[in-house]
Amino acid sequence: MSSRRTRQRTAVLRVLTGCQDFVSAQELHALLTAADVPIGLTTVYRALRDLEATGGVDVVRDEAGERLYRPRPADGHRHYLICRCCGRSRPVDSEIVERWADRVGADTGFAAVEHTVELTGICGDCQPATDEGEPPPCHWEPARGRARSCAS
Repeated sequence: MSSRRTRQRTAVLRVLTGCQDFVSAQELHALLTAADVPIGLTTVYRALRDLEATGGVDVVRDEAGERLYRPRPADGHRHYLICRCCGRSRPVDSEIVERWADRVGADTGFAAVEHTVELTGICGDCQPATDEGEPPPCHWEPARGRARSCAS
């Protein structure tokens, strides 16, 4: 976060760290409000923007394009595979992507190359069994656009 650490920003970080799943700014704001933290939605967005700028969160987009946030693990930047049906997310080994991005920067003479890689698919729980004819109903609530973690 920025050098200005307020009570509200500390609360945003605390509540976000308590979330195992990706969460939208609105969902985070609702969690803070439910915990009786007096905070505006704009402050939540600012705190998340600061966390993103300093590498404190991983960010993905849901099908509607809304940004979802999750605390970045201590070992650094991750890429995720997200189920298009239920919204679950799973971190993937992305060393090859990182090497490719570094090589593209070196080959072109660019510095400070950043990248966004979004991988989507259908998780095993959402795939129809081989003896079933129809896919199971999706259990993701697209209106909420929430991604859940497969890893936990």
